[in-house]
Amino acid sequence: MGFLFAIDRKLMRMYVIVILCALLVIGLVFLAVHFVRGRQRARAARKQQAVAARLNAVVAQAEQERKERKAAAQASAALTTVLPAIKQGDQAPRHVA
Repeated sequence: MGFLFAIDRKLMRMYVIVILCALLVIGLVFLAVHFVRGRQRARAARKQQAVAARLNAVVAQAEQERKERKAAAQASAALTTVLPAIKQGDQAPRHVA
């Protein structure tokens, strides 16, 4: 009986070691997955910041162009109030001989 008990004790130690190794491997896999996902999130965040920066630049440029067009339209309107448009109504075109 003592011999069987010794075999069971050795088997129990082996099972405990196998279980600990399996838990260690599972833990390492979990850490690796967590690390990879963290790097992916960081890369996505950097890409999103770059896109946001480019979008902000485009919006600023569009706003500047809109202001310039508005200023040009106001200048044109101010010019036509000072110099009214030439009317072509009753006058016939001049012919130079």
